[in-house]
Amino acid sequence: MAKAENSAAAGNITGGANSAPCGTAGGAGGIAARGAAPCAGAAPKAAGAGATERPVAFVTGSSRGIGAGIALEFARAGYDLALNYASSKAEAFSVKEKAEALGARAAVIQGDISSLADIDHMFAEFLAAYGRLDAMVNNAGITRFSPFLETTPELFESLINTDFRGAFFCSQKAARIMVGNGAPGTIINITSNHQSGCWPCANVYGPMKAALNKLTQNAAMELAPHGIRVVSIAPGYTRTRELSPEYAERRAALFKKLPLGRMCEPSEIGKACVFLAGDGAGYITGTCLVMDGGALLPVVADNTYTG
Repeated sequence: MAKAENSAAAGNITGGANSAPCGTAGGAGGIAARGAAPCAGAAPKAAGAGATERPVAFVTGSSRGIGAGIALEFARAGYDLALNYASSKAEAFSVKEKAEALGARAAVIQGDISSLADIDHMFAEFLAAYGRLDAMVNNAGITRFSPFLETTPELFESLINTDFRGAFFCSQKAARIMVGNGAPGTIINITSNHQSGCWPCANVYGPMKAALNKLTQNAAMELAPHGIRVVSIAPGYTRTRELSPEYAERRAALFKKLPLGRMCEPSEIGKACVFLAGDGAGYITGTCLVMDGGALLPVVADNTYTG
């Protein structure tokens, strides 16, 4: 069950995460066209007590790693925050303290995005805390690998429910808030360079990231009439924790093969998110920024096909 920390009492949001899509003025689609009355699925305008004049970013999975890096860069850029965690409460409150030291207001919301009920509660708590949503970052995800012949239905469903379904319905909730407020916004999906490259045992993880990138494109097309842009970022090797000396030594040999020769820092992905959410990226939608240090660029050195 999702739970907000240090926020006002829970608010309400129209339609569950698994609600049927509403009709549009122009036919099939999820939300009424610009200029038409909001459809039944659009969230009502959030009222009063939690309203803020500062832009607001909601970052899922923001208690650590890439998500924490993204959240803190939004705080540095003048945003207030909704921080989400599934189980790492102490780490989430550590990020909250750092964000507040940067001058941001930060609401901490517990919820597991693999649960549709948790998504409902997360966004109800978000609406209780804030009256606007400017940037939605779908960062939460899990990484699991298994050989194709040994992959179980349980592993398959766990990845689908978190890495794709969770991001889908968080995006839908965010878009409904933006449409209900009559305000443009940006949805950013954190995918992976696995969406394009092939690594051993990524038989579910890679396709799920490719699906999330495809969702980015389709949602961008449907939401553009509302002034909502949808983009994705595909990181590669990223420093999400300190490496043990043994592991660091093994990784160092790998990094020598990367064109840029190093890992990405979470703050770099955060800066990219801030740019994509800002006016300078106002003509960017439906595309993916690959941040993998050129990992997918090398080809097999001994390829003799053209020789």
